[in-house]
Amino acid sequence: MIGAAQAFTALALAGTAAATETLPKMTVTRDPNCGCCGSWVEHIKAAGFPVDVVQVDDVIPLKAKLGVPETLMSCHTAEIGGYFIEGHVPAEAVKRLLIERPRAIGLAVPGMPVGSPGMEVPGQAPQSHFSAGKQHAFARYRGLQQI
Repeated sequence: MIGAAQAFTALALAGTAAATETLPKMTVTRDPNCGCCGSWVEHIKAAGFPVDVVQVDDVIPLKAKLGVPETLMSCHTAEIGGYFIEGHVPAEAVKRLLIERPRAIGLAVPGMPVGSPGMEVPGQAPQSHFSAGKQHAFARYRGLQQI
């Protein structure tokens, strides 16, 4: 799904509450053999999030439990503040999610787009992505730059 910009999808469903000043702990579930997942975790840690990493051979059962639609799945899944974070979502989008607390179940960057956090490839321009269906765009990025 290539489009004009990376779309970060907020899925309708969850409740609301005020975000706190201190960033909450994020739990990232990932395959131990995936290097880009580790790079994304480093991006999240550099943004100030405390992170617990759980390494499993199969992340699909967690995705199903959290309600991540198949069309939005990526290589790793995180949980934070009652939301799921699927794939290579920029830390700034996660912070915004926690401040605004939209009625949603999570944010996702479907697939593994080049240029997203953890998927940087020197000499390659960031890919643009979008998703369709019941999802709504939360923010649009090209690489780490919000557009």
